[in-house]
Amino acid sequence: MERFTLEVQVALIGGILALIYVGFLMARLGRVPKGTERMVDIADSVHEGAMAFLRREYATLAIVLAIIAILLGAFIHPLESVTFIVGAGISSLAAWIGMSVSTASNVRACNIASESFPRAFQVAISSGAVMGMCTVGMGVIGIVIIYLLTPDLRLLVAYAFGSSLTALFLRCGGGIYTKSADVGADLVGKVEAGIPEDDPRNPATIADCVGDNVGDIAGMGSDLFESYVSAIIAAMFLGAMLTPKHLLIPLLLAGVGIVCSIVGALSVRVAEGGAEETFEQQTERVHKSMNMGIIIANGLMVVASYFVVTKFLGEIGVFWALLCGLLSGMIIGWSTLYYTDAKYGPVSGIARTTETGPSTAIIEGLAQGMFSTMVPVIAITVAMVVAYMTAGLYGIAIAGVGILGVLGVNLSCDCYGPIVDNAAGIAEMCEMDEIVRTRCDALDAVGNTTAAMGKGFAIGSAALASLAWLAAYYQAAHLEVISLTQPKVMAGLFIGGLMVFLFSALTMRAVGRGGDAIVHEVRRQWREIPGLMEGTAKPDSAKCVDITTRGALKSMRLPGLLSVIVPAGVGLTLGLEALGALLASALACGLLMALFMANAGGAWDNAKKYIEAGHFGGKGSDPHKAAVVADTLGDPFKDTSGPSLNILIKIVGKVALIMVPVLLVYWGVK
Repeated sequence: MERFTLEVQVALIGGILALIYVGFLMARLGRVPKGTERMVDIADSVHEGAMAFLRREYATLAIVLAIIAILLGAFIHPLESVTFIVGAGISSLAAWIGMSVSTASNVRACNIASESFPRAFQVAISSGAVMGMCTVGMGVIGIVIIYLLTPDLRLLVAYAFGSSLTALFLRCGGGIYTKSADVGADLVGKVEAGIPEDDPRNPATIADCVGDNVGDIAGMGSDLFESYVSAIIAAMFLGAMLTPKHLLIPLLLAGVGIVCSIVGALSVRVAEGGAEETFEQQTERVHKSMNMGIIIANGLMVVASYFVVTKFLGEIGVFWALLCGLLSGMIIGWSTLYYTDAKYGPVSGIARTTETGPSTAIIEGLAQGMFSTMVPVIAITVAMVVAYMTAGLYGIAIAGVGILGVLGVNLSCDCYGPIVDNAAGIAEMCEMDEIVRTRCDALDAVGNTTAAMGKGFAIGSAALASLAWLAAYYQAAHLEVISLTQPKVMAGLFIGGLMVFLFSALTMRAVGRGGDAIVHEVRRQWREIPGLMEGTAKPDSAKCVDITTRGALKSMRLPGLLSVIVPAGVGLTLGLEALGALLASALACGLLMALFMANAGGAWDNAKKYIEAGHFGGKGSDPHKAAVVADTLGDPFKDTSGPSLNILIKIVGKVALIMVPVLLVYWGVK
């Protein structure tokens, strides 16, 4: 085939290698024993709850997909409805596989921790790599197949739109679920009853463990799947306006990046430590190992990208644009680490304020969250400007490809977090030996940091991908300059910012209501089930899972409708320029709000854990209770509203770009 060029072949080979690696990891994980009957029962409850939630969410998603596919087929093009469904289907499948493996691996990591700390780490990081490699492998293969079947790049835009809608449901719905369970369990358990986290007497504990997976495995995976394919497709869309080589370079870079990710993932190893190794030494070794894998992958990507760009394109400016994107991602990660890791001033400062109560802790956390936006925004701004200076609008899109070049290994480290969190929970609920609980807690401590860094990375990648879609929209709509003196343009700016606040309000309120329902249900069970608080009776965990599932599915409808209907409505009522202004405003406000929420939430969470480690009175003290209260605000910040804004700022760009042909005809633009 004429279109089956070397660039396309490399991308396809990269995608296939990723899936082969996934198969290898799944086979190896399947041979790890699960442990005792009690451990298996708890893990099965988590697995069944997570998969039940996903099945019900997919049933709701299918209805929405069918309606939008019909509209796309009727008003745009029938084939766009097909690729739209394909994008949603592949993203859903990747999330299903990733979460199936994670919920089957948490108990294995817990069990093997009784024998070896490095082996427990390897189980967790390998199961995280399943999600990471599924995301990049399946995403690239989908792009390649559609590209080979048709020359119409608009079909690829519909493919990205389908993945966006899936990400919105999984990220938003999963985030509402996980934080409803978490907030409710913490308030009624830690604050009211004074019992430990993951205490088996708390009926919401299983729902909380389920939430870790649906929010931070399926939700995060679908979010970054969408960012990944969006960055590649946006770069291809803009590259097609230049030369065929510019069109295909993003695919080639994606294939090379997958190979670099696999090499980086294989480099993540932890050796056996001495018998006297401390908790801090264990966490430090895990940190170094994961950082080494990421550094190796990024270093290989830089070298390989230089040769790819200079050999196949001959424009060094494109390489500088890609390097800017890659470096901005690393800077955002480091900045997030500083504001969310207990080793540094912001988190320890928040912990210190808990001595005077939850109010001062909340105020300090809000302030630190606002400060934390500065470095990432500067990094993204510099990357954007340098990329544009070196390679134009195409350079901005390539910067987005650069930040996600080794997504496979980055996402592997991020998805590691929920797995070890569940492993620590299982160890607590089964009252396992102290050495097992210590090892699982050490693994979990690292997971808290990787999760916080992953959210910062996801937001940064979303911003660059959204910039690429914004550039693509302006090109397709034939917009060069829009005047801020036009009332319709100003209206678009205000509406774009308003969308961000309404979206955040809806998701925050959903978590608050879900947490309230869980608190009342747990109180009811403690009252009505004899012996539950004494530990002689079993809680009805399935009831809490059902409450949070129904609440999440009901609450995510309005945010989902908002992200699609508002940009379409603005385009039809106010025009192309106003819609362009809406995209710019939603991106600017959404980026700042997402960074602020994610980092403030992460800082509150780790301030709580810093106190639980023995500082400022430790567990059960008044500062600890104050930190728990502050963390209940941080939970929806960092795991629901903040991450969900990633999807919002990307989905509005794709809705706008898909509507361009209709809007051009509607407004009589030639």
